[in-house]
Amino acid sequence: MSRTDGKKIGLAIIGCGTIGRIRAELARAYPGVGWIGLCDVKSDLGRTLERDVEADFFTTDYRELLARPEVTATIIATDENFHFDPTMLAISKGHSLFIEKPLATDARQSAKILAAIEEAGVDAVVGYTQRFRRRFLAVKERLITGQIGDVHTVVTRAFMNRMVPIATVRRTQDRATLTPMVVSGTHSLDMSMWLMEGKTPVSVYARSTDKVLGEWGTKDSTLGIFTMDDGTVFSMNISWSLPEVWPGAVYGIEIGIVGSQGVIDIEDTHRDLVMATNIAQGAGYAPEGYKAPARHVDFLTSYPPGDLHDGQLWGPMREETNAWYQRLYTGQRTPHATAQDGHRNLMLTMAMDLSAKRGQVVNLPLDPAELMRELTG
Repeated sequence: MSRTDGKKIGLAIIGCGTIGRIRAELARAYPGVGWIGLCDVKSDLGRTLERDVEADFFTTDYRELLARPEVTATIIATDENFHFDPTMLAISKGHSLFIEKPLATDARQSAKILAAIEEAGVDAVVGYTQRFRRRFLAVKERLITGQIGDVHTVVTRAFMNRMVPIATVRRTQDRATLTPMVVSGTHSLDMSMWLMEGKTPVSVYARSTDKVLGEWGTKDSTLGIFTMDDGTVFSMNISWSLPEVWPGAVYGIEIGIVGSQGVIDIEDTHRDLVMATNIAQGAGYAPEGYKAPARHVDFLTSYPPGDLHDGQLWGPMREETNAWYQRLYTGQRTPHATAQDGHRNLMLTMAMDLSAKRGQVVNLPLDPAELMRELTG
């Protein structure tokens, strides 16, 4: 980990959408951040955020921002398909990095990013916000201290409203790798792999279906089974094609972890906090130009970044972002996903897609070039 030794952080944020805005607002409130520069190709979006957080600089060209001498750390918060170029430039500048997941949507680019990070020796983390929720930290501690013995079986299931994939794929025609696993299942896969830390997947078998979202150029669901190097089995299943009226704003997961001496059963579906009302609720991730049906029931707290109160976001993304600023400013250890974790997660989610495409078991690890040839060919 890098640290500033009391020198204020000079922060560049590339991408001023929902997540870039959250990170920027928290940066303005963090006393260790001394300079904020913003970049977005949509100047109206960027200028609005510049005004709202009283940023020191704005440009529509990330190269101009990263050339500024004030910058010591960079957040990459662009759309998933556009991480590679600004990330590689920030690495060449020696900046500490916070990269929203995934590192890239091309396995070859992801491998290049990881290699560049390791060669440059920069501190880089990847945005897997759920690691900062109290319940998962509590589970991680129990596993570290061996409270259920040797883990041998893990079962993970994720459900999502279909407005998320529709919002994601509408932004680009390059949709071959914008699958339920690569874009969203990666969160629950990362959580499961983090909780199984030390175990390495050696094979995967998966199947997919596209009866609903095929018209949007993506899959509905992917279900798979990993075998680990020590014989542990891990099932990883996601469907992001639930109807628009599904009460979960975004994400609901269940994880069962069985060990030789016990079990940990995690229900993170948010069905413990339900609101029903005659007043139509907002649609969360509804894309521009897409008219979603009215929703009158909500599973509260199901928006992964957290929840708004008094104009501020409270929850795991606040914890994650402020912990990163502390990591830079004081050198504090944090549970952030590393660049190595991020690349591994991309390769595993794509391996599931490849297995589903082949209809057969895929042995791991895979070569990124071979993987991309098959998935995009």
